[in-house]
Amino acid sequence: MFGIAAMFSALRYLPLADAVAIAFVMPFIMLLLGRYVLGETVGPRRLAACTIGFIGTLLVVQPSFANVGWPALLPMVVAVIFALYMLISRQTAKEADPLALQAMSGMLATPVLLLVLMAGNLADWPGMTLVTPTKSEFLLLASIGVLGTFAHLLMTWSLRFAPSTTLAPMQYLEIPFATAIGWLIFRDLPNGLAAVGIAITMAAGLYVVYREGKSLEPVPAEA
Repeated sequence: MFGIAAMFSALRYLPLADAVAIAFVMPFIMLLLGRYVLGETVGPRRLAACTIGFIGTLLVVQPSFANVGWPALLPMVVAVIFALYMLISRQTAKEADPLALQAMSGMLATPVLLLVLMAGNLADWPGMTLVTPTKSEFLLLASIGVLGTFAHLLMTWSLRFAPSTTLAPMQYLEIPFATAIGWLIFRDLPNGLAAVGIAITMAAGLYVVYREGKSLEPVPAEA
């Protein structure tokens, strides 16, 4: 809930491609959490790639921060929260049914969000005023619910049937897709510095994925 709220808030201030690219510091955070929390082995090359990828993310953040201020850091919050979410999903997806997992998440989130909305409305917090959506807004909200649910189910199923090293490179397709959609719908494109940062982040992330794949390859048995 906090991660999605932070991402929605970021999209009010940042171009789609910038917000997604900044949030893609998540794989580097997952790698560090794997080393320092789960005790996984992470070599110096992957640590160096993490550092380079983080520098690339800062190149995306810098012009955004200059334009909008602290909201440019919201995708970083998203990255930390979803890194923790993915680590938990890795453990539960192996044993729990994806449909049951998704349904339980929604059942837990709905009453909590209703309580937050009611409290915010009573306290007159900014952005918490109840508004009746128009017909077109309702259709957009319904589309968000359907697409979001389907996307989460696909992610949960993929974690159940395929190793993360196979899936991780496909996640980076989200950045060019976000860039294309942002341009087609909102006519937003990353500026020069942000574009360089996006390229560095993608390259570092793909290198991390490559090294993880190499580390998981079985050692040939001696003759």
